[in-house]
Amino acid sequence: MELHVRYEGDDDPDKCSARKLDRFDLATLHRSARSTPSGIVLDPYADRALSPAEGATHSVGSERLVALDCSWETAESEAFKLDGPHRSLPFLVAANPVNYGTPFQLNTVEAFSGALCILGHREHAEEILGKFRWGHTFLELNDEPLRRYADCADSSEIIEIQSEYLDA
Repeated sequence: MELHVRYEGDDDPDKCSARKLDRFDLATLHRSARSTPSGIVLDPYADRALSPAEGATHSVGSERLVALDCSWETAESEAFKLDGPHRSLPFLVAANPVNYGTPFQLNTVEAFSGALCILGHREHAEEILGKFRWGHTFLELNDEPLRRYADCADSSEIIEIQSEYLDA
């Protein structure tokens, strides 16, 4: 699965997981919405949750994941400029040093990894996380929910499982 990042460049370059993925040729950075290809857009403000059903479609862009790498303050407005179906990730806990233990506050590599696991590409997720000292921790912290999400048929089942974690 191709990984593309609409890159704003408004964070610390030394802590930017998208830039590191690009350095290892594991993702492609794009400096404008126009140059970013269509794909499944990982959008924390989307109405529908990402589910394995997204990967089962063979529509244009379904073989691509697109993430937005920017500050949380500009994420909502910038995400709307990207083409493709917008999907949110369900409840997952960050393992990166900046947001460790915080639900929903994933950095770019964590968002890609969570999406890849849900879509049935766990080995790809392990590969990209392998470039980060804390990468294995993301999969360890989220092992149970990621496996359960990957077994869902659609977005509504994802939301049902997510609610179990949020209500706990």
